[in-house]
Amino acid sequence: MDETKTVVIVEDEFLIANYLEGLCEDMGVKVLGLASKAGQAIELLERTDPEYVLMDVRLQGKRDGVDIALKVHARRPETKIIFITGSSEPPTIDRINTDHPYRVLIKPINPGDLREAFSL
Repeated sequence: MDETKTVVIVEDEFLIANYLEGLCEDMGVKVLGLASKAGQAIELLERTDPEYVLMDVRLQGKRDGVDIALKVHARRPETKIIFITGSSEPPTIDRINTDHPYRVLIKPINPGDLREAFSL
């Protein structure tokens, strides 16, 4: 029997977070929760054990998505982090690559690219 894929979405823009949640649900991926700030994300990820995390790089506050991903991978190296970013500039991609991401998707998110990232 195929297990349902699970995801936590970390995105500080409400409309984008809801869009991603809807896409995931339409694809049969169970959304375990949404977080818009680093502290919320860390707390949520400590309470859940998602197979995937959709992680925005830029978040409100001092910590970014890469900081959270590094913390997640220190505890659960098997978690697949899919970074989402509006920038494909080298400094942003270099920052993302410090965590060895599973995938990087550039906004606006194409549903086909997201489906492929989940290996559906």
